[in-house]
Amino acid sequence: MIDLAWELIPALLGIVASPLAIIAMIAVLLSRNSQQNGIMYWIGWTCAVLISVGLGYWIFARIEVDLTAEPPAWVPVVRFIFGLFLVAGAVWTYRRSRLKLTAMARADSLEDVVAAAPQLPGWLKTVDTFTAPRSFCLGLGIFLLNPINLSCAAVAALDIRLADLSTQVSMTFLIVFMILCIVPFSVPVILTLLQREKAGPVLERMRGWIVKNNANMSTIFLSLLAFMQIQKSLAELPWF
Repeated sequence: MIDLAWELIPALLGIVASPLAIIAMIAVLLSRNSQQNGIMYWIGWTCAVLISVGLGYWIFARIEVDLTAEPPAWVPVVRFIFGLFLVAGAVWTYRRSRLKLTAMARADSLEDVVAAAPQLPGWLKTVDTFTAPRSFCLGLGIFLLNPINLSCAAVAALDIRLADLSTQVSMTFLIVFMILCIVPFSVPVILTLLQREKAGPVLERMRGWIVKNNANMSTIFLSLLAFMQIQKSLAELPWF
């Protein structure tokens, strides 16, 4: 069980440290009707986690496998594909962050700063117009339409599915993993509910920290997860 817990940490951090998801939530919480919109964004994110991780586990549990094979023949292939995809995701995350931060460093006017701000992708600059349903859809879509998040969720579901554990223990791991993916995103919402307008400066500082550090952290987590999946894939192949 301890080994499984350690194996799930990179996937968990890959989801929780998703820069775009965090920045989108902060943008929603700094918009009009921040409390209502923030709650709906969090509910959308929660639904996305439950759908992706739960559905992934259900699919892997329903796949017909040769129980005499250890591991099943399809597992190394799936792990290798996930590993390659996560490598691409890590490179993309790192390069995108560097390009946007370089543009920010060159900004010498307020207009330039707004144009270069990595925390405000073009479609988020209109977040003030978001209603509660739109905020829900944003929270849902920003996870489900992100292939990197889906890959992390699938890897976690696969590891839990293949662990040599009882059904009850596997379900416990699955539930705890989903809770840990959800709880961090509730913190800014709770802060906004409790402090209202006073939460603004805290959220701004949080956004500034994310701009400087979060993308690099995500790159590290994704690279570690990719390495683990490729290493497992090669170790499970019969000719290695």
